[in-house]
Amino acid sequence: MLSKLCVAMPHKSISLVLLSPSLSLSSPPTPLTAASPASSPHHIARCPFFCIFLREKKPHILHRKNNNNRKINMASTEDKPTNKENTSSWKDSIYNPRTKELMGRTASSWGLILLFYLVFYCFLAGMFALTMWVLLLTLDDYVPKYRDRVPYPGLMIRPNSLDIIFNKSDTLKYEQYVKTLESFLQRYNDTEQEKNKDCIQGEYFEQNNNEEMTKEACRFKRSLLSLCSGLSDTNFGYSEGKPCVLLKMNRIIGLKPRGDPYINCTVKRETPIQMQYFPSEGRIDKMYFPYYGKKAHESYVQPLVAVKLLLTKEDFNKELSVECRVEGSDLRNNDERDKFLGRITFRIKVVE
Repeated sequence: MLSKLCVAMPHKSISLVLLSPSLSLSSPPTPLTAASPASSPHHIARCPFFCIFLREKKPHILHRKNNNNRKINMASTEDKPTNKENTSSWKDSIYNPRTKELMGRTASSWGLILLFYLVFYCFLAGMFALTMWVLLLTLDDYVPKYRDRVPYPGLMIRPNSLDIIFNKSDTLKYEQYVKTLESFLQRYNDTEQEKNKDCIQGEYFEQNNNEEMTKEACRFKRSLLSLCSGLSDTNFGYSEGKPCVLLKMNRIIGLKPRGDPYINCTVKRETPIQMQYFPSEGRIDKMYFPYYGKKAHESYVQPLVAVKLLLTKEDFNKELSVECRVEGSDLRNNDERDKFLGRITFRIKVVE
């Protein structure tokens, strides 16, 4: 509620006029004189000099605020839970001593759930074991069921590296290659190959199935590799700068190559390099075919072809790319999608 105090000071007389909130401002102001009744405060005198406005506090608004504060305080007091009740409800959610429930379930309920899952997973395990047993009945321990993915063999090299780089004057540089070849040829020692059969050259060594399902293997002695056998030269020519490389075909069950397969190597440059092959002409005899599998043919060893690179001083300190292929048979060696099918390419560099 606003009150307007107007003070007029004409000469020594002072007029005080009060403005009531119920009075409309559109009514003309009337001066308050001595004749005017004091009980009529709804009059306004003109204030020629200055007016003073006072803001009064509204008692009814304060009263409402006080009532609201009381209500808020009462609500906050009623909604505030006690610490004991919070702790009790949290503990009861884990274990309720009154109902004997653990995590909301009784002991009998937990027992039924565990029993259900035990029976369910035992059933799944039994079904899996049954299907695996039926699958194993269809498999052969000696021959794979599906063999159409690898109809032709790949060609591999020993030492097992496609980049052969060494210094012929430094033993430590080529020692790793010598050790790899020596370790690989252990199964081709004469003492080991004496257990195998001396087969007829130029003919497939086919064997009928017997009760034990074991097959004999043809003999391939290490001495057939001559200068690359590691018997006469334990360094396999690496100390002279004329290294030996061993080549073999991957095993494929039942493979019988037609024709007379042999290994042929060429250097990818204009001037050729002299090479020696062991056995002679790099031939792979038919008597080492077919192969009957790892379990039936335990003593079987793949036939090898050793290639001795007769490098000269002009070839030292140069990187040479050598490609070897299986020729003279129906085995594929020109598949662009598989560069190791019937062929292999490696690089060799001899530092003087």
